[in-house]
Amino acid sequence: MKNRTSGCKYIVVTGGVLSGLGKGIAAASIGNLLSGRLKVVSVKCDGYLNTDPGTMNPIEHGEVFVLDDGGEVDMDFGHYERFMGITTKFHWNLTMGKVFKNILEKERRGDYLGKTVQFIPHVTDSIKHWFFDIAKAEEADVMLIEVGGTVGDLENQFYLEAIRQLKRDVGDENIIYIHLTYVPIPEGVNEQKSKPTQMSVRMLNEKGIDPDVVIGRCPEMLTPPIKEKIGSYCNIPASHVISGPDVKTVYEIPLIYEKEGLPAILHSALGIYSPPDLRQWEGWVRNIKKNLVNPTRTVTIALCGKYTALEDSYASVVEALVHSGAHLDVRVNLKWVDTSKVATVEDAATLLDGSDGVIVPGGFGKRGIEGKMRVIQHAREKGLPYLGICYGMQLAVVEFARNVCGLQGANTTEVREEGVVVDHPVIDILPGQKNVLQKGGTMRLGGHDVQIKPGSRAYSIYGDQAVIRERFRHRYEVNPDYIERLEAKGLVFSGKHPEENIMQVMELPGHKYFMGSQFHPELTSSLRNPSPLFYNLVKAALE
Repeated sequence: MKNRTSGCKYIVVTGGVLSGLGKGIAAASIGNLLSGRLKVVSVKCDGYLNTDPGTMNPIEHGEVFVLDDGGEVDMDFGHYERFMGITTKFHWNLTMGKVFKNILEKERRGDYLGKTVQFIPHVTDSIKHWFFDIAKAEEADVMLIEVGGTVGDLENQFYLEAIRQLKRDVGDENIIYIHLTYVPIPEGVNEQKSKPTQMSVRMLNEKGIDPDVVIGRCPEMLTPPIKEKIGSYCNIPASHVISGPDVKTVYEIPLIYEKEGLPAILHSALGIYSPPDLRQWEGWVRNIKKNLVNPTRTVTIALCGKYTALEDSYASVVEALVHSGAHLDVRVNLKWVDTSKVATVEDAATLLDGSDGVIVPGGFGKRGIEGKMRVIQHAREKGLPYLGICYGMQLAVVEFARNVCGLQGANTTEVREEGVVVDHPVIDILPGQKNVLQKGGTMRLGGHDVQIKPGSRAYSIYGDQAVIRERFRHRYEVNPDYIERLEAKGLVFSGKHPEENIMQVMELPGHKYFMGSQFHPELTSSLRNPSPLFYNLVKAALE
């Protein structure tokens, strides 16, 4: 197979020893360093057989990141967008489920002309075609390819074989392999150990891939002797062994890679030139680090949900608060509240004690929703700054309907038991969702325009913009039949679909800060441009 994307360069990031080392952050940081003058396209290869992570439990897999084009993808795409300032696409995420589905569809159409379809060459060729098609369609200068999991994972073997073949297809001068591995410091030994890295690189060598750069994840910066040792074993210069130390904030990683000389290595190996300008970035990172150690101002935001057992379930929400804190020069402390344990409003008051603001993020299902509404009631009645996201907005509407409008039995039909009638279905399923049976990829997904009401708080928050664009992931909406009654009691729907009667922003005038959004503002927040809804929540909490 010949390279059909002449001029495009390929950076492949693999990982070894164990998962969760931070390949997504590493890849995003590399993209950050090259994005100044080059178009960098990020691709993620996942080994699981799911088409996408949309139906996976967040506690098992972490947050589902929703793209502007409606794709549901791995949370690493959030890192790519936040670090690189790009809008990624669903096609840039390969899963083995997608790959096999594509091959089987081709076989049924007769595209293989009756040949026996085999893992090699058909699976590996399909993967490479996928890379080349993206590079061509996007006119990419650099394709940044991250292989999820570790080199020892059975489900990754076809990706590894494909990227091994890639060097032959594109030429040595157009590809570089970067391997992220683990350099532990065992307790009581106080010495950086290279053996896990040696074993990981040996396993990669057995796949026919020799890394050009090794990034050593370690509690601290790698010492010159350990760099020499790893370089000698991996047959690369010690200068190509890069430190990936534990940091106070992941946004520090591009700064460390730059100081370690990684941009110069990439420029030389690939014949490119895109020097990074990290001056603004460094200022925001300085604020984050200062406020973690010696804050001049602090606020505590209670994050109230049912997936608190794994903080990655709300990764983008957490990051949006970090972005806001960096720009407001304040430390944002998080207080995790499991709403399934909130039995009364008094419980909510106790658990929220010391909190300066409250977030009820997105979610699904019945568990914990009564607890969420008790949290919302406390925030509404006590003037505590509140932001409800998706389900958090819907439940704020339900709570208002019950306790302000006097609509006893008001609820969302999402939690209705079969055969039971909801007295006041103030939240109901979207008309287009009523006959949908499949769960994966069938919600109202992706970027949509939101028309903002002039003179509202939302209008002010979004800089007097009449129309904004945000990302959605929902099946249910505010029931149009109840909007007039809700607004008669003081609730304001300040954002709606430009053409349909779908309410998308809710606010409570007279309250210090009581906002809800049907969309997920955390998905478009970045260190460069914090989400206005999060920024103003933290600002209100400060006041």
